[in-house]
Amino acid sequence: MSNIITKIEAEQLKSDVTAFRVGDSVKVHTRVIEGDKERIQIFAGIVIARKGTSLNEAFTVRKISYGEGVERVFPLHSPKVAKVEVTKVGRVRRARLHYLRDRKGKDAMTVKDVFQDSK
Repeated sequence: MSNIITKIEAEQLKSDVTAFRVGDSVKVHTRVIEGDKERIQIFAGIVIARKGTSLNEAFTVRKISYGEGVERVFPLHSPKVAKVEVTKVGRVRRARLHYLRDRKGKDAMTVKDVFQDSK
């Protein structure tokens, strides 16, 4: 029985998943179906968490929209996620960045850059 489940899961896994980590700024291209039309909608923000493994893997993206914090959880291997584009690579020392929820203004979206000199 377990062998059958692993075969079905292997068929549903995406092969072209972009490598990104917690702390990276990303643009998530999602497929939105409105009536009989399909379009791509972009959700841009910072990855604050990743959880799960293989087919059950998901990641949380946080952005500030009109002064209000918005978080959205995306399944990594979902057909609704067209692609994940990394815009800026961040360097963090945590697996979860839930402390960004308490910050205000520009500090809420600031994570140390990889290419920034640490002084």
